[in-house]
Amino acid sequence: MKRELQGQYITVSTVGERVQAFVPSPLPPEPMIEWSAELRDKFDQALLAIGRLDSVSTLLPDTSLFLYMYVRKEAVLSSMIEGTQSSLSDLLLFEIDQEPGVPLDDVQEVSNYVAALNHGLSRLNEGFPLSLRLIKEIHAVLLTKGRGSNQTPGEFRSSQNWIGGTRPGNAAFVPPPVDQVLECMGKLELFLHNQPEPTPTLLKAALAHVQFETIHPFLDGNGRLGRLLITLILCEQKVLQMPMLYLSLYFKTHRQYYYELLDSVRLTGDWEAWLDFFAEAVIVTAGQAVDTAQQLHVLSNEDRAKISGLGRAAKSTRLVHQALLEHPICNAGSLVIKTGLTAATVNKSINHLVRIGIVRELTARKRNRLFSYYQYVDIMNKGTDLLVD
Repeated sequence: MKRELQGQYITVSTVGERVQAFVPSPLPPEPMIEWSAELRDKFDQALLAIGRLDSVSTLLPDTSLFLYMYVRKEAVLSSMIEGTQSSLSDLLLFEIDQEPGVPLDDVQEVSNYVAALNHGLSRLNEGFPLSLRLIKEIHAVLLTKGRGSNQTPGEFRSSQNWIGGTRPGNAAFVPPPVDQVLECMGKLELFLHNQPEPTPTLLKAALAHVQFETIHPFLDGNGRLGRLLITLILCEQKVLQMPMLYLSLYFKTHRQYYYELLDSVRLTGDWEAWLDFFAEAVIVTAGQAVDTAQQLHVLSNEDRAKISGLGRAAKSTRLVHQALLEHPICNAGSLVIKTGLTAATVNKSINHLVRIGIVRELTARKRNRLFSYYQYVDIMNKGTDLLVD
């Protein structure tokens, strides 16, 4: 459905140029969303896909282990969109104080994302509302170290920004002027709190993402936080019981169409086209997450069966395998800490896992050896290669 311009342009002077900054109208859209039978069906399919994803916890022996890695995969994917080179393996090495294979700032940025997501979820679990205060808190964690730490973490911007181009005059899009940011975000907060009217959660997440990206309230980190907002909304409203849905890969894979849809919403009010795309992203992404969980479930069961054939060594080797499920790239020292076994027992167990093909050594040295539960890492890595331009 085509509507009028979804906001207004305001002339601002910035960096010696006069440009047209866009101030979006508050949500929800007017006139209301036109729910065709096709669009309604697509949203129903998306909700069913989320339900199947939630039920995946019954498949896994320990859902927290899957979440631990899945959150890290999303951190890598979302940060890759912003230009980092860090891989999942780099992040896992960084977390056990090993040198990653990329610039430290890149992997620090990914690590910050994990911390920011965990902070947001923790606050929501405490009963804290998804609000401007919480969004600022999450942003502060997101930019706490490394690149962006000098871009006023946790504070809305006090200078004009722009998207695309080398300067405001040739930018693809100029967000609201500084003096409009707080008002725009305040109205977005009201919408999140079902004012002026209640909005179904999945629809709310879809609309709020576009609005946040349009306001672009921070100097840095808007893209990552805008994608994270989707998951936080779904978790706060208990549509998603666990943080297992992340749309970064889908958005990046279809990035040109994604940007066209955002522009179309602003210029012509075609929210329905955006909602169709968003629902498709949910359906595809939820399905991929379920497939990943099923593959990991099969792998862990097959490997436990192999370990059971080790006889007396099976008990300690099973403990090491469990630790690798949580952190599939480890050194012997970290495994000693995680399992409570002696260094000698850990090394014997690792040797058994290498011999039966479950683990590979990443280093060829006698000390400080690194080991990878390589098939687990391969399953989690699927899709990340699509983000390499």
